[in-house]
Amino acid sequence: MNEEILDRKNLITMKLLHYFITEKNYNPIILQGVENEIWLENLNQDYKIVRIVSNYIHNNEQFEFDLFKTKRIMRKIKAKTLSFHLNTLSIFTDLGDYVDLESVKDIDCVKVFEEKDLLKYESINHVFPDIVKKLTYNGEGMQLFLKITSDINEHNKSDSEKMEEVFKPKKPIVTYTLIFLNVAIFFLSWLFGNYDEILNAFCVHGPSIRIGQYYRLLTGAFLHGSIFHLLFNCYALFVIGSQLESFLGKARFTAIYFFSAITASLLSIVFNGNGASIGASGAIFGLMGGLLYFGYHYRVYLGNVVKSQIIPLIVLNLLLGFIMTGIDNAAHIGGLIGGILMTITLGVKYKSSKFEQINGLIVTILFTAFLLYMGLVYVK
Repeated sequence: MNEEILDRKNLITMKLLHYFITEKNYNPIILQGVENEIWLENLNQDYKIVRIVSNYIHNNEQFEFDLFKTKRIMRKIKAKTLSFHLNTLSIFTDLGDYVDLESVKDIDCVKVFEEKDLLKYESINHVFPDIVKKLTYNGEGMQLFLKITSDINEHNKSDSEKMEEVFKPKKPIVTYTLIFLNVAIFFLSWLFGNYDEILNAFCVHGPSIRIGQYYRLLTGAFLHGSIFHLLFNCYALFVIGSQLESFLGKARFTAIYFFSAITASLLSIVFNGNGASIGASGAIFGLMGGLLYFGYHYRVYLGNVVKSQIIPLIVLNLLLGFIMTGIDNAAHIGGLIGGILMTITLGVKYKSSKFEQINGLIVTILFTAFLLYMGLVYVK
């Protein structure tokens, strides 16, 4: 009898794993000290977390403790994934007859002895309308186990290849080219002795841009006021740019950089009136925004990098801009927003949906139109 129960639990567990991993793109979560249960995550699904619990729970006290333990683990996952809500589905494959099964906030609990039991739960069939059909297989016994295991292994292999493709370091040619251009323009201007003239002719300057010198929206991002200004921005561009270019690819990276430079210049002339502005920092803030959005999508793989490094870096630099004089924080904010919006529009490989990209494009167009109107038309 025990062997029969073990076979049933293993079989339904394997079927559920096959469905959630191969059909719904859930990924296993590695948890220390957790036994007889499997945690899966897909932050793009209605149920962000799916638990498959094969441990025998025979009374209400054990069930209450399971809820307590689940909530505690969920809090840790929320902190790691920067999530406010984690709708969780707990599937119990060995629940005692005298357990009062109940769902609580953010945790739906179901009892599944065999596939057809899933039909009892409206919420599951609403989110996963094909689940019962997909759990029905031809074959049985060891042959079925081998088929399911093979499918899961193939899916995991495919996922590993995708992650390797995304995170494999690539040579940041565009980043090196941008650094070269910034350095070359700075030193050539000094070499030919017309540095001040070049600054006056190509800096970000609202009145000049409004009379048709639109090239200043970009050229100002390649000018720097001092050697320290140049070195600081080039170092930041090297550190952030080389990472983002490797993650997103050269074309996406280039589009994000130049679009961020333009949105940085536009917001600068909105707030700075007749003042002038120069420097690549607005575009670099755009790269930070792109890295933030990429990190959000891949936060499960990056661990605490988003929370411990990327966000503090952005916040610290913005605070310095508000505290210190001579820093164009409007350009920084404009570049940051522009970088995030352009990254949403272009998408993150293997993560972004077409719906998400279309929404990003709409918001990007509206944001750009607003900046153009405020910067070029509406002038106090």
